[in-house]
Amino acid sequence: MQMRRLGKDLDVSALGLGCMSMTSAYGPAADKGEMIQLMREAYEEGVTFFDTAEAYGPFTNEELVGEALQPVREGVVIATKFGFDIDLETGKRGAGTNSRPAHIKAVADACLKRLRTDHIDLFYQHRVDPDVPIEEVAGAVKELIAEGKVRHFGLSEAGVDTVRRAHAVQPVTALQSEYSLFWRGPEKELLPVLEELGIGFVPFSPLGAGFLTGQIDENTKFDDSDFRNHVPRFSPEARKANMALVHAVRAAAERKGVTPAQIALAWLLAQKPWIVPIPGTTKPGRLAENRGAVDFELTEDDLKQIEDATSKLSLEGARLPEAMLKMTGR
Repeated sequence: MQMRRLGKDLDVSALGLGCMSMTSAYGPAADKGEMIQLMREAYEEGVTFFDTAEAYGPFTNEELVGEALQPVREGVVIATKFGFDIDLETGKRGAGTNSRPAHIKAVADACLKRLRTDHIDLFYQHRVDPDVPIEEVAGAVKELIAEGKVRHFGLSEAGVDTVRRAHAVQPVTALQSEYSLFWRGPEKELLPVLEELGIGFVPFSPLGAGFLTGQIDENTKFDDSDFRNHVPRFSPEARKANMALVHAVRAAAERKGVTPAQIALAWLLAQKPWIVPIPGTTKPGRLAENRGAVDFELTEDDLKQIEDATSKLSLEGARLPEAMLKMTGR
């Protein structure tokens, strides 16, 4: 597996593994034993970057990741997140965010126990808290870094002003946000600022929450617990309208002799050398397929053909429900 660098000195595999779907969001939780085996297989195949969060469950995803990676802890980078209003004893979710410094530090201690480790490699603020100045958040993480509990500071779905202000207090190693051929919002403002400041970028949903794999159309039925039931871009009407993008990605895959998912991931990897996508999966076959995206490169001509076929498409539907969109880009 090729390696890439986030920020000044965090070296990770060119593709990471998003672990959220193993316990939540895309339907019922997968079998625990199978997911432990999947993560260990990912490590054996060269994946060193694993993404989780206290909010996934809550808590159950971190516990799963901690158990799976404990035997190989020294060889992996674990990223987790704080920032939602979650009771640390019961796991009960509050209505919004909580990035008060005292809460951040309490969350860090709880994460360390669940992850079975003495340090968090990358600690993201999951969503910007409008009630807590980002300087206070960065200061709290800076103290955790000084204590050795955290190695690197990250932000998730933050806007450029927040990124600059946070970075001035404690250097930001990576920013995580949605980015793919299905959602290219970061390109205009965010990516130039990250390049200027030397901050790595970690796209989640790099396969468009499954849409870019070509396995989803307007007739696909999601489990009742699948969050895509509430996403405007995944309404049956939007899926039908957006199939033109799938057709374009599939055509590029056929020209290259690879799969649509591999094209989507290779396209992301080609955008910047400091971009590290974190596709999630619960299936060994998909893990191997995603891993194959680093085994070939898209030429300038390949990229031009993809750009010509996709850039002028007008995709239907918002990428998140309205309430969740209000928490992004702050």
